[in-house]
Amino acid sequence: MKYFWMTVRFVLAKMILLADFCYRPKGTKRTAEKQADLDEQCQQLALYQYAACPFCVKVRWSMKRNNMKIKLCDAKRNEEFAYELENQGGKLKVPCLKITHLDGSSQWMYESKDIIAYLQNIADGDTRIQLEPSLAKAS
Repeated sequence: MKYFWMTVRFVLAKMILLADFCYRPKGTKRTAEKQADLDEQCQQLALYQYAACPFCVKVRWSMKRNNMKIKLCDAKRNEEFAYELENQGGKLKVPCLKITHLDGSSQWMYESKDIIAYLQNIADGDTRIQLEPSLAKAS
């Protein structure tokens, strides 16, 4: 029975990865200036995820739809990312968005719906992430 469930999980994971590849949305077109501003804000974000997790796929699709270049940290294949997620974020659960603030502190957001709403607010310009002085544009 153990091998049956292992096979089912394996097949489902491959189906999720195939669906992710086949149905990945197209990115939003923005002016070069707006896209550069969004890219700067995304430098302070990291998504801890598993490749075949359906909730992680939803978040990655939202990132793709909004043309957001966020660092992806695969906590299943990289022990260092799993360790950071569990010890700094508080639990080994994905998807998780790490938001690094100016003072060096981090905020960890765990629910996929909350992450998608937060990313949409950033993409729409409703929420701004305070940039590190080294990342801020020179005036």
